[in-house]
Amino acid sequence: MKGRTIILDHINEREAAALMVDGKLSDILVAGDSPAPGTIYRAIADRPVKGQGGMFLKTPDGSAFLRQVKGLSPGQPLLVQVTGYAEEGKAIPVTQKVLFKSRYAIVTPDAPGLNISRSIRDDDMRDELMVIAKEVMDGREMGLIIRSCCAEASPEDIADDVEEMAQLADNVINDDSDEMAMLVAGDGPHVLAWRDWTEAAEVVTQAGGFEDHGVLDALEAAESAFESFGASGGMYIEPTRALIAVDVNTGNDASLAAGIKANMLCARRLPQALRVRGLAGQITLDLAPMPKKDRRAFEVALRAAFRTDEIETALVGWTPLGHYELQRKRVRLPLSEVLG
Repeated sequence: MKGRTIILDHINEREAAALMVDGKLSDILVAGDSPAPGTIYRAIADRPVKGQGGMFLKTPDGSAFLRQVKGLSPGQPLLVQVTGYAEEGKAIPVTQKVLFKSRYAIVTPDAPGLNISRSIRDDDMRDELMVIAKEVMDGREMGLIIRSCCAEASPEDIADDVEEMAQLADNVINDDSDEMAMLVAGDGPHVLAWRDWTEAAEVVTQAGGFEDHGVLDALEAAESAFESFGASGGMYIEPTRALIAVDVNTGNDASLAAGIKANMLCARRLPQALRVRGLAGQITLDLAPMPKKDRRAFEVALRAAFRTDEIETALVGWTPLGHYELQRKRVRLPLSEVLG
């Protein structure tokens, strides 16, 4: 099946959303039991962590950890936002750089200024969007980013969305209470799908959509550690407590170019494989043998693949043993955890 399809359904009574592109599972969002990224708390400073420049905070959902803290005292209230999912037994990761994100706009309380996505190149459209931004944000000291999908939206929808986000930000920032509380819940899978999967797509909301559109079969395949490249081999993606190990194999291909061919396929498919499996943290690639002169081409392909991936991923580089390392933000729960 060609084209993009967004399916909103449930898995094991958990809200879930799937994105199918040309009949293949490109992304999956499943609600977890932990606070979702984007959740905003009024937290209470608890105790500093010497040597790490951080501080533990108290929240209604348990302990949180804030990095690079200066000038905070125990007992002091502060606004923080959840940045990702915590590893088992660890505190919720949070930041003081609070953002209010929707489909058409991002309100940035700590970064004043009106900005329009660079991907919108039409000068008349940029002027129209700037007028909307100035009208809605007039008198507010917060910043605003107009997102790229506004190029296909009506001015009325954009203005309404910006006003809603700005009003929410006003309510949160101007709340002068000092009691610990959750102020904004992070978006669930269905809202996230509407917010972030903005390219044109068929949207399916009927119950049983996952089964009808092959999502359940794709998830069953993703539970396997092996990602096949067909005749060119494949890669094993295996989580450990310390890191995610990716082992690239050439299979039965014995040609001189087998190694670089398999490694280039790994570069192109790795972002999708990690997204669907919900894997993040430290990632080490044990690549198939290839000459050092081909490393540059591999890096270019890897950067191009991750450039279109919305999850923040740092491409760290080569190790002395010839492995390639990445660091990926934990904004999804592992598939094995949500389906278990």
